[in-house]
Amino acid sequence: MSTQPGPQHRVLFQTPGEAEEEPPQRRLGKLTVKYNRKDLQKRLDIEEWIDGQLHLLFDCEEEDIPELEIDMDELLDLSDAEQRAKLHDLLKDCGKPKEDFIDGLLYRMKGLRKMSLKK
Repeated sequence: MSTQPGPQHRVLFQTPGEAEEEPPQRRLGKLTVKYNRKDLQKRLDIEEWIDGQLHLLFDCEEEDIPELEIDMDELLDLSDAEQRAKLHDLLKDCGKPKEDFIDGLLYRMKGLRKMSLKK
């Protein structure tokens, strides 16, 4: 007898008169069906990177960071020059040099696909 793990078997019991049914299949949530997990993870990684960089740029605690909304989908609709101008405008209150942050963000966003639909 082999001690190596094999496929798991399931036994289903039916009571007399019960119609045969397919065993319930695990369904993916709508979010993972509509969007690729890899794309979602890439976005999450970018958002975490943005959060860390904003802490460094503004050199303060999270509560003290000015209200900024960096919408990646909105940026994806713009040309490179427009993206840079938009990011410079969003970060106008930051006293530190912003170019490294902007370059890093635009580099990380390369290949990213738009996710939200305009309503």
